[in-house]
Amino acid sequence: MAKRLIPSFNRVLIEKIVPPSKTNSGILLPGSTTKLNSGKVVAVGPGGRDRDGKLIPVSVKEGDNVLLPEFGGTEVKLGDKEYHLYRDEDILGTLHD
Repeated sequence: MAKRLIPSFNRVLIEKIVPPSKTNSGILLPGSTTKLNSGKVVAVGPGGRDRDGKLIPVSVKEGDNVLLPEFGGTEVKLGDKEYHLYRDEDILGTLHD
C-alpha cells in the first residue's frame, strides 16, 4: 500500500529537484552550475488561520516548481522517496519557464 501525506495547516510537501551533474553528451558540469535549490510541490495543506479565524490559503499549488531556502524544511521519507516539508512562508518563490 502506497502512503500519501497531506500536510497540516500551511505546510507544503516538496520533492527536491536534483539537477543533472552532466550533459546528455556526457560532459561533467561543475558543482556551482547545479547549485539552484528548487523543488516540485507534491501536496499542500489547507492553509493557516488569522486572528479572526479566517482561512489564509497556501500561496502555491500542486505541480508548482519553487525556489527553496538553502537550509530548513523537515525531511520525510515515504516508501523509497525522500520529500521535504516547508511552511508556506519559507518558500522563496515560484519558478516559471
